[in-house]
Amino acid sequence: MEALINHIGKVIPLDMANVDTDQIIPKQFLKRIERTGFGQFLFYDWRFDENGEKNDTFIMNEPKFKEASILLARKNFGCGSSREHAPWALKDYGIKVVIAPSFADIFYNNCFKNGILPVVLKEHEVEALFQRATTETLKLEVDLEFQQVMVSENLKFHFEADEYRKQMLLKGLDDIGLTEMYMEQINEYEQTRNVY
Repeated sequence: MEALINHIGKVIPLDMANVDTDQIIPKQFLKRIERTGFGQFLFYDWRFDENGEKNDTFIMNEPKFKEASILLARKNFGCGSSREHAPWALKDYGIKVVIAPSFADIFYNNCFKNGILPVVLKEHEVEALFQRATTETLKLEVDLEFQQVMVSENLKFHFEADEYRKQMLLKGLDDIGLTEMYMEQINEYEQTRNVY
């Protein structure tokens, strides 16, 4: 997994609350067994019409948001089913950071496990970002080490981060990567234990 320490990126302001995982990645696209290839189906029912043509009224389809890597959303982002495909789709699309006032718990945990940083800011801070993002092409710097979202030199928002999850993301480790750090000890144990 790629480490995330400090990220600078363009913001997509998705001005919706209670965005569920079925909207993030609709159920008909869950047949793949890989973690990749889901980005093309991200927000499919909003990005495309019933004929599969691009919906020009959906914000992510605006040319100025091409290659944006920070998603700004409203409260309770990632609610609904616990599908891990939701962060897979976001990551595959190129999203590295999601900022919202609150997240569904399982989605929040799945983000960290898949290399995406979910940032919880206060409602009024998220509102301030939305106001800027709807009047200008907003670029943010998100610093996980110092737990800050930097809008400008004079405007910074602090966010909380669980120390264990923070360190895993800073080091680019998922659960498997963490286990692999102890392979020498694991192999040593396997060689010495009694097998019945």
